[in-house]
Amino acid sequence: MALWQIIVLGVVQGITEFLPVSSSGHLVVANAVLEACGSQPVEDLVEVSIALHLGTLGAVLVFYRQEIGRLLGADRRVIPLLILGTVPAATIGLLMKKTLPDKLILENPLVAGLMFPVTAAILLWVARRAPGETDYPQLTWQKSLGIGLMQAVAVLPGISRSGFTIAAGLGVGLRRQAAATYAFLLAIPAIAGAGLLEGIEALSARATGTAPFHLTIGLLVSFAVGWFALKLLVHWVQQGQLAMFAYYLLPLGVAVVTWQLWP
Repeated sequence: MALWQIIVLGVVQGITEFLPVSSSGHLVVANAVLEACGSQPVEDLVEVSIALHLGTLGAVLVFYRQEIGRLLGADRRVIPLLILGTVPAATIGLLMKKTLPDKLILENPLVAGLMFPVTAAILLWVARRAPGETDYPQLTWQKSLGIGLMQAVAVLPGISRSGFTIAAGLGVGLRRQAAATYAFLLAIPAIAGAGLLEGIEALSARATGTAPFHLTIGLLVSFAVGWFALKLLVHWVQQGQLAMFAYYLLPLGVAVVTWQLWP
């Protein structure tokens, strides 16, 4: 993959990983658009996706460094809840990866187009949901598992991990800021685990066609853009303004589905 393509995808990843619009869906669609514009088909999208996700993972670790520090002290009871909440996404993700070809679902732009409106519907629901009064350290294991199940649905391209987990947090009575914080703490093991497994698979298959320098640039771009997008998202969550993204995802989904089904 060329350097300019890595940079474009890094910007897309950095913006969409945290904004509730589905980073995986946008990466799949962006790659399909690049191919439609004459670029050669990208065979190493997996390793590129790993690098870009690691960049946004770094943004989460830096942005929430204080909350992560408290997990080792006053908030240590949250660690088992995060582990429990990660199990559904890890299980479903592994099953899909091992049993289904990537092109069938995980890298299919038509699937992404169909799922964008689903994310939009969740965001519209969030706009009408009054926030609760609970902070995330007071979550029960049942509620944490429920949020984890919503994160598992986000394995599908076009389903926003942040949108679904924040919505689930609000649904179980969390405050807006607590719902956002818990959603991104929950994303840390999911992103790190997926990156590790995909990296091992790519190395074992010698699927490393992209230059390490290009991958590093993509990682840095996704980190910088992701940190800024995360800061914006937390502000919008606190203001209850996530519904505005629904009015972007609805026409996007229609456009992508029409493009993919047009004879």
